[in-house]
Amino acid sequence: MAKKRRTKTFFTFVICFVVICLCITFSVDNFMKINRMEKEKKELTKKLTELKEEQKILTDDVEKLKNPEYAARYAREKYFYSKTGEKILKIK
Repeated sequence: MAKKRRTKTFFTFVICFVVICLCITFSVDNFMKINRMEKEKKELTKKLTELKEEQKILTDDVEKLKNPEYAARYAREKYFYSKTGEKILKIK
């Protein structure tokens, strides 16, 4: 009878130990996933902010380029287009 009780206690201990080890393993794994996702979230939030700023700049440029005078001046400055009779001098 004492041997049965010791065997039962041993198996109960082993099962509890295994369950505790599994819980710890899953907890550590989930903790690592959470940390990795938080880092990724920070990076993506930063990238989103940069892209929103870039979008604002591009939207402003689109609005400015709707003005024909601005578009002509922009083309002359950036792409060295000239009006008839104009000479382009590149200064660095």
